Amino acid sequence: MDDNSRQNANPVPDADRPIFEALLTPYRSLGRRGFIVTMVLFGAVCLGAGAAFASMGAWPVFGFLGLDILILYLALKFSFASGTAREEVSISRNDLSIRKISPRGRVRETHYLPAWTRFRISRMEEIGITGMHVASRGRTTEIGAFLHLDDRETFAKAFNEALGEAKRG
Repeated sequence: MDDNSRQNANPVPDADRPIFEALLTPYRSLGRRGFIVTMVLFGAVCLGAGAAFASMGAWPVFGFLGLDILILYLALKFSFASGTAREEVSISRNDLSIRKISPRGRVRETHYLPAWTRFRISRMEEIGITGMHVASRGRTTEIGAFLHLDDRETFAKAFNEALGEAKRG
């Protein structure tokens, strides 16, 4: 069988073909290298200050500075863990799918009929978009809560256009 006949053997109906697909992930400004540099520099400063205090006889300060290092390490690790969360959004003429994956891997999936769905945006003039929700028949799902403000604007425009196209379809 040649490639063309394989592709036509199980065609995806137009109504089920995605009009819009997006993978939303939280922004993290500190990468692995930045994490290592931050921990080394912070550790060196704490070690130097702790040694200075210990030489003056204030040895308990050394332990508290070690605790500061541990707290920073844990805070950054929790931040990295929360950065693994994601949302997969897909719109076809028959289905609007929102799949949320938590940092622990827990999956919540919600489906809406595009023809009956509203896209609601909460906006503050000074800030921009503060929230985005999909609503239909008494159900509401928030999307993109962890996105940066500029990314929210871009996503909202593209999502709204795709949802309008699905409704017209």
